[in-house]
Amino acid sequence: MLAIELLALTLATFAGTAYGHKNREFHNVHTHGIHPLSPRNYITPETRRDSYDYIIAGGGLAGLVLASRLSADGQTTVLVLEAGGTGDDRRTTIDTPALTYFDSLLGGQYNYGYTTTAQSGAGGRSMNWPRGKILGGSAAVNGMYIVRPNSAEIDAWHDLIVDDSNKAYADSWTWSSLLESMKKSETFTPPTSDAESTAGMKYNTGSHGSSGPLHTTFPGYMVPMTSAWLPTLAAAGIPTSEDAYNGNNLGGFFSTMAINPTNWTRSYSKSAYIDPLPPRDNLHVLANAAVTKITFADNVQDGNKVASGVEFASSASDTVKSVSASKEVILAGGAVGSPQMLLVSGVGPKDVLDSAGVSVQVELPGVGHHLQDHLATGVSWATTEDTQGTIYQSGSDFSKTAEFLSYVNCGTAYVNGSSLFDGDEAFNNFVTGVKATLSDPTTLNPLIPSSDPAVVEGYKAIYQSYVDKIIPEAGLVEILFSINSPGVITVQAALQTPLSQGRLYINSSSVFDPPVIDPWYFSHPADAIILRQALKKVRSFADISPLKELLGEESRPGSSVQTDADWETYARNSANTEFHPGCTCAMLPRDKGGVVDASLKVYGTSNLRVIDGSVFPLSMSAHLMAPIYGLAERAAEFILTPPSSSSGGSSTNTGANGSPTGGSNGNNNSGAVSVRAPWVAVVGLVAGVLLSSL
Repeated sequence: MLAIELLALTLATFAGTAYGHKNREFHNVHTHGIHPLSPRNYITPETRRDSYDYIIAGGGLAGLVLASRLSADGQTTVLVLEAGGTGDDRRTTIDTPALTYFDSLLGGQYNYGYTTTAQSGAGGRSMNWPRGKILGGSAAVNGMYIVRPNSAEIDAWHDLIVDDSNKAYADSWTWSSLLESMKKSETFTPPTSDAESTAGMKYNTGSHGSSGPLHTTFPGYMVPMTSAWLPTLAAAGIPTSEDAYNGNNLGGFFSTMAINPTNWTRSYSKSAYIDPLPPRDNLHVLANAAVTKITFADNVQDGNKVASGVEFASSASDTVKSVSASKEVILAGGAVGSPQMLLVSGVGPKDVLDSAGVSVQVELPGVGHHLQDHLATGVSWATTEDTQGTIYQSGSDFSKTAEFLSYVNCGTAYVNGSSLFDGDEAFNNFVTGVKATLSDPTTLNPLIPSSDPAVVEGYKAIYQSYVDKIIPEAGLVEILFSINSPGVITVQAALQTPLSQGRLYINSSSVFDPPVIDPWYFSHPADAIILRQALKKVRSFADISPLKELLGEESRPGSSVQTDADWETYARNSANTEFHPGCTCAMLPRDKGGVVDASLKVYGTSNLRVIDGSVFPLSMSAHLMAPIYGLAERAAEFILTPPSSSSGGSSTNTGANGSPTGGSNGNNNSGAVSVRAPWVAVVGLVAGVLLSSL
């Protein structure tokens, strides 16, 4: 998604006279060619069946991919329960890419509207966390970026989870396997000749899919100033990527977008995987139905709890209804929804469940932990040249064309440490400082919001993976070219590999009460240092042609920010989520605070899976749609055809009561009751270790 500006996407509909903008002419396509919606798979609570083979809790990106794939044989029965509405009443807004900026759905009923706790490391601010509450999930309201991770990140994920007992499943989570699944989801179309000649984007058709449900391409029109993006980056020492989609995403490029070039509309999980389907009596979709609890059978299977179905309701005042699952219950509620559903159902840290008045079904201390997110801020300048916002504001005939309205900010770059720290020596000193914080319990333990031994080991494993395998290879920041505001050019910097990890927990037994979201932003001072370096790099663009010819006076943060301390203060006080939270149901070994195993089954259960961005154990240098599409495609494959050479069971390392052998005794202090140490008590110590190495 887009970074900070997306929170201000409700730029009121601009009023203005026709403006003589400096663009080549396009023919005016007065209709977007939006196909009529077929509600044939929609049901009401009264028309539901008593039982389905699979119940999918969450009709977002992953949930609808799974629904389409699992029901494809026409026989397997699938029910999708989505807490939000269908969005059909706002279909034109959803389908028109540019309206993501100018008529965002995030201001109303289609946004969960979460907020974080006050963040000590970020100026004491409580931040907005918008998430799509709609069929299609956040994919129906986001910025449409399709960016793939760096291969080092995916292979590091694999290495965190693989052992002799699960290799067949774990090998689904290597770069080569995930790439195959991401390509399976996609039909890529090269850019129009006009767009390509303006922006100069590079691509390799062979790295993309050609027959998947999801359409990806570049906007049909590129604002003329986009021609300055890649040459400026190259002059700043950030080379142009010739192919950012085959495992090496370092460098500058224009992202492909989830856009259907046949009519320049948003392509998302609903329009791609559900709307085009022929009639399927075996697939039912029920909107405005939030899963309030997973139900468990009285019996156990191989020592594991059996999910018998779910309860659901449209609101806290609605009568709760139930439905059974004969095969599996699959949670696809995202980084917030899935851990919350587990917690209110009694799966999670015992102290959290006890405090919320929820009976423990499976004690699983890692639920809600390992929370990671991208943080973004930026530098802005005035401009007299046409931005997207200026053209939209004009109200001209051109501003109403489908090609213009397909434009979404898509100039981006992933930048490694050597480029940020002005050379290998300075970067290596920074890495040495990070390693020092990880090797000393007095600096490491206060960074972990839990004292449960398994969760602590998971944090250590993730940190070590970052330091050894990801930070040396992948992009530490994303730099984005944002021109959606009239008269303003913003270049954003977004942290991609956060060493700060937080948690999510509940203080209520009702799914209709929002969970407590505490990302612990900037709890590790390395994050502020990385963002500081990125912002200094961004400011340097003002002195580099051809971008400098487009820029006027710097409006944010302004000339008063000069020193490293100034930049870090600015970063802490201005950064907001880039809307890429994950890792709250992390795929890790159970003795490292994992929630799901390599087959995506929840530990201590026999038939409950989580399939969405919450299962990633690591943050990635990517917007999350592409890897989540790949995750869902891969998961559907092995649900239907399990690998035969692996046990893949979720009972590994569990005792008869579903608790990890040799694990928690229930007094783990991993949740709401206590946190190891407040951020302010340890930041000086950790920062001192880091700065002494720079």
